[in-house]
Amino acid sequence: MKILITGGSGFIGTNLIEKLLTEGHYTILNIDCTKPYDAKHLPYWENCDLMNENQVNQAFQNFKPEAVVHLAARTDTDPKNTLDDYKLNTQGSTNLINAIKNCSNVKKVVFTSTQFVHQYKQLPKHDEDFAPHTVYGESKVIMEKNIRNADLMCIWTIIRPTNIWGPWHLRYPYEFWKVLSKGLYIHPGRVPVIRSYGYVGNVAFQIISILKSEHRKVDKKVFYVGDSPIDLYDWVNGFSVKQTGKKVRVVPRAFVKMLAWVGDVFALANVKFPITSSRYKSMTNSNSAPMEKTLMEFGNPPYSLEQGIEETVQWMKIHHPDLVRIK
Repeated sequence: MKILITGGSGFIGTNLIEKLLTEGHYTILNIDCTKPYDAKHLPYWENCDLMNENQVNQAFQNFKPEAVVHLAARTDTDPKNTLDDYKLNTQGSTNLINAIKNCSNVKKVVFTSTQFVHQYKQLPKHDEDFAPHTVYGESKVIMEKNIRNADLMCIWTIIRPTNIWGPWHLRYPYEFWKVLSKGLYIHPGRVPVIRSYGYVGNVAFQIISILKSEHRKVDKKVFYVGDSPIDLYDWVNGFSVKQTGKKVRVVPRAFVKMLAWVGDVFALANVKFPITSSRYKSMTNSNSAPMEKTLMEFGNPPYSLEQGIEETVQWMKIHHPDLVRIK
């Protein structure tokens, strides 16, 4: 199978390409305006801007892919942003859709959306039940609607990643894992906080499973990708033990909330502080995604929480050795 991947130089893309190369049954083209983070993937990369419709069309006509995995996106959630800042997600995806329609070779497409199209309310009642709480989420709602209105002749599937983690993550080495490595993380209380997380190796498995599946299982379907919801403490503590050899400290929620208020004051002065009220809300609110359909169709993913953490920490030892205190 010839697979074209947009945004293959990024976090999920790097892991997906590595998995495809390991299986060895695929011819791969990564179109991205950023070169791969993993130098081994340079032979599969073409410098291509999704906002340049001519470049995208040319890449399709030259490569003639049988399958497409659309990962390219702007994913930050800065509250100061407007929809105009997310043109890559809206117009860029439209450019991709047009290129797919102009390429008769394409038989299957996986479009990557986000769980943020419906979050912090009850679970969505159906695939088009949208309740975005960020502008980023709004931009992905637009993308999903454009896909449905495009009358694509190929098989298409939308995936909504949960909170995905693992090797090659672009932020965690400089944020969460850095805080853990310094022993600065404190966990707010013992009340379970159930969250939807996903090891990136399992997400790569789920994407490939979609590409391999017969069309009746995946055509015009939406799947959340990741792992079964877990207690946030188990995820945080698992990394703490592997990085520092110590369990995370658990303190009363009221104390963490007080620290968050202090952080809010520092934020007004543009001074960074480990926690703010927004971060406190994220740490204490349960928010699980409906993973049942994904697990039923594609089975249990291959990596356990412990295996995912172990592989990630081994990657840290090579690329971010300062984050692992245990040698």
